[in-house]
Amino acid sequence: MERNLHDGAQQRLVTLSLALGLLSERLDGRAEPELASQMDAISAELRNALEELRELARGIHPAILTEEGIAAALGSLAERSPVPVSLEDASVGRLPEAVEATVYFMVAEALTNVAKYAHASRASIRLAREGSRLQVEVADDGVGGADVAAGSGLRGMDDRVAALGGELRVESRPGEGTRVRVEVPCDGR
Repeated sequence: MERNLHDGAQQRLVTLSLALGLLSERLDGRAEPELASQMDAISAELRNALEELRELARGIHPAILTEEGIAAALGSLAERSPVPVSLEDASVGRLPEAVEATVYFMVAEALTNVAKYAHASRASIRLAREGSRLQVEVADDGVGGADVAAGSGLRGMDDRVAALGGELRVESRPGEGTRVRVEVPCDGR
C-alpha cells in the first residue's frame, strides 16, 4: 500500500506541484496580485498534502521495518525523536509482521507522547524476548500523569496490543515519569 501511494497519488501531487511551479515561472510577475496570491496558497497546500501523504505512507508500514526488522526500525524512531532516546540491546531477531508492526507503532505513539506531553529530558526503549513472549518498554523522566482512559493514543496502543493477545501496562505517577510496558506473543496470534 505504501508503494501504491508513492507511485500513484504522491506522484500525481508532485506532477501538479511542478506544473503549478512552471505556470508561476511563465507568469513571472505578470499575474494580478490576487491570482499570484492564490497560486502561492495552492502551492503551499500541495506541499502540505504531499507531506501528509508521505507521513501516511510511512505510517502504514515503514520500509525499514519490512527490510531490516524491528530493531533497526526502533533505532530509526529513536534517532528521529526530538527527545534523546536510548535503545537498549534490541537483538530479538525477526518476528512475524503483525508483531513487528504492533511494536513499531506502539513505540512510535509512546515517543510521540513523550515529545508532546512529558516535558522529559530523555527516554529509553527496551525490547526483550522472554520465551514465546516479547516485552517492550518505553520510559521517560518527564512529568508523569499519563492516563489510558484520558487519551486516544494510549487507548489505541491498548487496542492494537490486545488484538495480538497482548497486554499493555502504564505506570505514570505525577512527577515520576511514565513507563509504558507491553507484552505480546512472539507468534503474533
